[in-house]
Amino acid sequence: MPSIIGSEYLRQESLAEEPWRDAELYQPYEAETILLPENSACLAVKTYLQMCKLPFDVKFATNAEYMSSGGRTTKLPFLRVGAFFASEFEPIVNLVENKGISLTEDLTEFERSEARAYLSLTDNIFTYAELYISYMDEDVYENVTKPRTASAYNPLLGVIQNWRKKRHALKQLDAMDWKDLTMEEVVEKVATCCNTLDSKLGDKPFMFGDKPVELDAMAFGHIFSILTTPLPNNKLAETIRMYPGLVEFCKRVESKYFVQFHF
Repeated sequence: MPSIIGSEYLRQESLAEEPWRDAELYQPYEAETILLPENSACLAVKTYLQMCKLPFDVKFATNAEYMSSGGRTTKLPFLRVGAFFASEFEPIVNLVENKGISLTEDLTEFERSEARAYLSLTDNIFTYAELYISYMDEDVYENVTKPRTASAYNPLLGVIQNWRKKRHALKQLDAMDWKDLTMEEVVEKVATCCNTLDSKLGDKPFMFGDKPVELDAMAFGHIFSILTTPLPNNKLAETIRMYPGLVEFCKRVESKYFVQFHF
């Protein structure tokens, strides 16, 4: 599991004592530069913080992904709370839990273990599916990924940034054995994950009952982003829409925590 940057992770006692104030969440500009996997990662964290009832200000920056030297995939979003900071979902959850705030405190030990397993599955499948369609689908790459990646830079730097980000994404996909998959195989993985989440959700408001846990924030971040991000290839969204329970789940979370959004 990724850890909070530097020595701050070791200062748990100091972190617990410091009040939650002036929290800032840094991410790329949504309208111009953010990519699908980055948007999912940022939305999942914003949803989690809303569920924890922790106030924060969203700050937009072209260099948001470079604010952290850590991170497993997107390195986004980047959260700063006083002298403490973390990037990506799990390290941010660790930071919040070190302050004594947990969404799973009412669950049994078995349920917490189960929730972690579902969380890992959801994050892995959706993140790599989003990376795959962003970089391996030619239409999506040329018409969405490439112009968004280069938009904040001059033409020469834009070419370099595109090359750098694509190279990094393909290395990630290759390391996880996703690079050589077909689009049909990617869709099958997403469908299997959706079926698992849909079965877990059942007719409950949230995955583990009447109260949300981290898994709900993660699932919403990915599913909502895929459903609401226009792409030349919409197979991922079409797959999710085959599970109306998950679509209704997203509407429920959106209306409860993000009234300013429109599904």
